Amino acid sequence: MRDSDAQAAQTGEDESISGAWLFVDLDQSLLRTDLLWEGMVTLLRSSPFQWLALPFWLLGGRASFKQRLARVISFDPTDLPYRSRVLDHIQSARSQGRKVVLASASPRVWVQAVSDHLGCFDAVLASEGDQNLKGKEKLDAILSFCGGDPFEYVGDSSADIPIWKASSKATLVCPRPGLEKALSPGPPVKVISDPPGESRAGALLRELRPVQWVKNVLVFVPLLLAQDWGDAWRLMAAIWAFVGFCVVASAGYVVNDLIDLKNDRAHAEKRFRPIASGVLPVSWAIFLVVALGAAFAVLANFWLGPATTGMLAFYLVLTLSYSFYFKKRLLLDTLMLAGLYGYRLATGGVASDVVISPWLLVFSSFLFLSLALVKRYSELRLLPDSHDEEIKGRAYTRSDLPGVQGLGQACGMMSILVLCLYVGSEDVARLYETPLFLWGIVPVMFYWISRVWMMAWRDQLPGDPVLFAVRDRVSYVCGACLVGFVALAAFL
Repeated sequence: MRDSDAQAAQTGEDESISGAWLFVDLDQSLLRTDLLWEGMVTLLRSSPFQWLALPFWLLGGRASFKQRLARVISFDPTDLPYRSRVLDHIQSARSQGRKVVLASASPRVWVQAVSDHLGCFDAVLASEGDQNLKGKEKLDAILSFCGGDPFEYVGDSSADIPIWKASSKATLVCPRPGLEKALSPGPPVKVISDPPGESRAGALLRELRPVQWVKNVLVFVPLLLAQDWGDAWRLMAAIWAFVGFCVVASAGYVVNDLIDLKNDRAHAEKRFRPIASGVLPVSWAIFLVVALGAAFAVLANFWLGPATTGMLAFYLVLTLSYSFYFKKRLLLDTLMLAGLYGYRLATGGVASDVVISPWLLVFSSFLFLSLALVKRYSELRLLPDSHDEEIKGRAYTRSDLPGVQGLGQACGMMSILVLCLYVGSEDVARLYETPLFLWGIVPVMFYWISRVWMMAWRDQLPGDPVLFAVRDRVSYVCGACLVGFVALAAFL
C-alpha cells in the first residue's frame, strides 16, 4: 500500500473511532491554567476592596458567581499559557476534516475570546446565565449540539468522567493518578502529556525563591559587627529571625507573582516563572500562601519573640504595599526596595537585642538604593528591540536610562564615602583591636559596586544583582576579603 493510501486508511480509522466531532475543554486542558482562579486574582490586583465581595457573590451559586466575575474581568488571550500538544491534536483533527468545538464551564465571553484568538474552533459551548456547563450539564449540551453523533472529548478532570464514558474516544490531558483506570471499561483512551519539564514539586520549591533567601543573611550583620556571635541566646534569636524572614519573604514573592501575572507573561524571562508559565496552578499558589501564613503563625507562637514577630508582620505589610502600589511608582519603588534591605538589618538588631549603628543604616541605605537602581537599569538595558519602550508594570522607559544610571552610581559612591567616614570614626576605635585593617574593606566595596555597574552596562547582569552575586565567583572572593578584614581588625 502506498504511503498516501496508508495515511488515508489511518485517517479513516481515526474518524471511525473518534467520530466527526472533537470537543475540547479549556481550563487545565487547552490551557495550563484555570480562568476562574485567574479571574479572582486579576480582581484582587485591579480592585482589592471589591475582592472582599467574592464570598457574597458565591451565595448566588457557582454559575452566578462566574457571570458576575466575567462582567468585571476580561482576559487578553494572547497572554495565556496554552498546551502545545493539545493545539497539535486540534490541528490534526481539522486536517482530517473534523469539526472542533471549544466546550468549557468558563463564562462565554472568556471562552469566545480564546476561540477568536486561536481561530481553530467551529463553535463554542460555555456557561451562560444560570447554567454552569460542567459534568452532566456539559454532556447534555454536547449531545444536543452534535445530535447524538459519535464524538471525541478532550479534558482533564474527574468531573469529565460522564462525558468520556458517553464518547467514542476519551482523550485525557495530563491525567491525575487513577483517572484513566476510572474509565475502564469504556471507550478507547488517549493520553496527552506535557513535554518533559519541571515537576509540580520542583515548581513549588522554585516559587518559594530559595535563592533570594541569601538577602535574609543581613539579619546576622548587627550581631557580627557588634562582635556578640559567641552569645548563644542572641545567635539563636537571629537564626529564628532568619527562618521567619524566609517564610514571610516567600509568601510575599508568591503574592507578588500572582498580582503581577499579566506583566510576567509579557516579560522575556519572567514568563517562565512557575505561575506565569502554568506549571504551578494559581489555586496551588493561593494555598501555598495560606500554608506559609500558617508556618509563620507556628514560628511566632513558639520561637519568635513579640518584637521580632511584629517586625516580620510589618515587613509583610511593606512587601504587599510594594506589590500593590509602590512597584508602579517612579523612584518610590527603588526607595522601597532599598528600605526592605535595611529593614532586614533592623529586624536582626531587634531579634538579637543589638543596637544598630547609625553609620550602618546610612551606609546600607545608599548601597541598597544603588543595587535597586542597577536592577531597574539592567531591566531597561535588556528590553527587547521592539515597539515597547517601557518595562511592563513599571514606571520606567528606555529614555530614563541615563538618569537611572547617574542616580545609581552616585548612591554607590555615597555608600563608599559613608563607609570611609565610619572607618575613621571613634566608634570603630572603641569596637576593634586594630581598626586600621578595616580600611581594607573600602577598596573591596568600591571594586564590587563598580564592577556590578560595569556588568550591567555590558548587559551581563540579570535583572536582580543578588542573583548575579550568588552566581559570581568574584563576588564570593570579595565577600571573603570583607570577612577577613573585619576578623583581622577584631582579633589582631
